Amino acid sequence: MLFREHEGSAGHKNSVMMWKDYKTSKLHGDVIDQMNIASVDQISERREYLRCIVAVTKFLGRQGLAFRGHDEKQSSDNQGNFIEMMSLLKEFDPFLQNYHPPAHSTYLSASSQNEWIESCAASITSRIVQEMKDAGMYSLMADEARDGLKEQLAVCVRSDKVVKERFITLVNLTAFDAKAITTALQNVLDTLGLNNLRCVAQAYDGASVISGNINGVQARFREKHPEALYVHCYAHELNLVLCHTCRAIPEATDLFNTLESVYSFFSCSLLHHEVFVNMQKALGLEHGELVQLSKTRWACQLHAVKAVLANLPALLRCFADIGTAHAVGLLSKLSSFSGCYILVMFKVILSTTEGLHKYLQKSDVDLAQATLYKDADLETLQEMRRDESAGNIYKEALIISENNNLNDNVVVRRRKQRRLDDFVSESSSGARTHMSTEDELRQNVFFPCLDRMTEELMRRFSGVGAELMKGLLACHPASSEFLDEDSLLFFARHYKISVPKEEIAVAKRFLTRRIAESGAGLSNIDSIYKLIDSDMFPGLSGVFQTALTIPVSSCTCERSFSALRRLHTWLRRTMGQERLTHLALMSIERHALYNSDHNQIIDQFAQLKPRRYTLVVPPSQK
Repeated sequence: MLFREHEGSAGHKNSVMMWKDYKTSKLHGDVIDQMNIASVDQISERREYLRCIVAVTKFLGRQGLAFRGHDEKQSSDNQGNFIEMMSLLKEFDPFLQNYHPPAHSTYLSASSQNEWIESCAASITSRIVQEMKDAGMYSLMADEARDGLKEQLAVCVRSDKVVKERFITLVNLTAFDAKAITTALQNVLDTLGLNNLRCVAQAYDGASVISGNINGVQARFREKHPEALYVHCYAHELNLVLCHTCRAIPEATDLFNTLESVYSFFSCSLLHHEVFVNMQKALGLEHGELVQLSKTRWACQLHAVKAVLANLPALLRCFADIGTAHAVGLLSKLSSFSGCYILVMFKVILSTTEGLHKYLQKSDVDLAQATLYKDADLETLQEMRRDESAGNIYKEALIISENNNLNDNVVVRRRKQRRLDDFVSESSSGARTHMSTEDELRQNVFFPCLDRMTEELMRRFSGVGAELMKGLLACHPASSEFLDEDSLLFFARHYKISVPKEEIAVAKRFLTRRIAESGAGLSNIDSIYKLIDSDMFPGLSGVFQTALTIPVSSCTCERSFSALRRLHTWLRRTMGQERLTHLALMSIERHALYNSDHNQIIDQFAQLKPRRYTLVVPPSQK
């Protein structure tokens, strides 16, 4: 009897417990559901921790700072920027203070750092590729430079509906012939999955291995991308114009050799530099350094000329006071009236092209606008042959000469020298006689330099082809060829874009009215492209987009080498090519990295290899 009562009591308790379990399962789900919820909570907690790691990775990548430390052990007082920044965040973040990841899954090791860097770079690349695919076309730009004992090829693209120039990757060249470079470029496109996307143009410098019409890179690249016209970087072209002009006459060559010698005289000796700085202070001149000449740094000739003219009184006094053989020779060069005249002349001529230099280095310029600006510079230089420019230059040189007591026969005290090492000869033997009259300087110096520059400007900048250039100009509202039917149709046929003549006729009436209403508001191709509707003018919309996508220069590639120099210092020479490429992408495309999604980077990190713990929430639980 007692047994039966006990059995009944136990059954009642079991029934009550089962009823409570049933109510709990209805409220919180069954055991499997509760386990999944616990798992999701754990994953969310891990991902919150990983978001802190992503934030540190993005910050160091944007700023181009080193990640690793020389000694990353717990006992080290400097574990490197990455770990030290995580420690800094932990001081102020309550979550990090309470979260304790397993010792084998902190995701802070050297290999994990590389994976975080790779994940950030992959996020940027996927975003750029998607922009290119949305635009439906792109242009390729490339340039190479030496990095230590390696030759790096920087590859950039120009695309997107709002035209942008973006850095893609660095490629270590093991061979330097056209075939190897073309293969490297094609491998980059294959890796990114861009083979079926239209490449409208390619821009490089003018090296023969690149520009050759038969076996050059541009010719080989067109075998697979026949529509990709070759654009010789306009900034390089303009630099070549100035370099050739500076060598046009012996007097100009002699002047720039003298400027280089003056720079070396004061930069290679701390004693001479101190004398120069003290002389500037004594004469009340604003402190300014001399500028080194370079064949590849654009506009440095103008900066060098301006620096010498601004500091001419101090330079003359310094050379006279120092009195060595080298100083005496440089003094004689700068003291001649003809040398002063050439300095002023090049200041005027090079200042005419200074604005074009700066404009061509922008990443949002279009080829038609650059051509119009180049033509304006050309016409200005041609006008100098007919106006009062030569007379004004002579008058300014006279004023400078009188203010500094210059003449062609400067006599200074010289010490007796047994040897002539480093001596700049003052003799006129084998050289032209000194020119001092206005007519002599105009005929023998100014006109030859001016003619050489205008000749170079007319001869260069024509690699695109006359017919295609007319098509580009037909897209620009400031051009006399704007909306010329034949030019537009030729340009459209080259890129296999269908443009009915009726569409051009309607566009002429519409755009003419809108330009008249807006005044200067519609002044470039981009403004016209934004105005026309792609449904109303599908053919012309494609033509204008193509015109905007064609690059003007490869300056974006040049800028990537500046970033490379900041990243690949002698203290960071042990990093591999893959890590270097990823860090360069994070630094150069810092804006895209800043806007990248933390969750996307974490998902990319989780997929790189099998992880000990799950880092991605199951789709059913999201």
